[in-house]
Amino acid sequence: MRTKTILIIIITVLITIFLMMNTDAVQFDFIFVKKDISKLLVVGICTFAGFLLGFWAGRPRTVISTYDRNEDDILPVNTHPVNKDTLSDEDRDYIS
Repeated sequence: MRTKTILIIIITVLITIFLMMNTDAVQFDFIFVKKDISKLLVVGICTFAGFLLGFWAGRPRTVISTYDRNEDDILPVNTHPVNKDTLSDEDRDYIS
């Protein structure tokens, strides 16, 4: 097996052991309510929410296709002017 696979298995086992050791009910204070909830449930929900937020924040930005842009938004490929003094007559004819 690859090192990455072994590391994922070890981390998964450690998280599972941690969650199973924390199954007792604890009183949590929500904004207006006090409830006895299992630590397993709270830690699991917080882990899942953290994973979703991390995935959402770390995903690559979507690229706007050229069909969705206005012509004014598209930059020219070569922004540096060509110095025509260094071109030969043959090159100038080819470019024109």
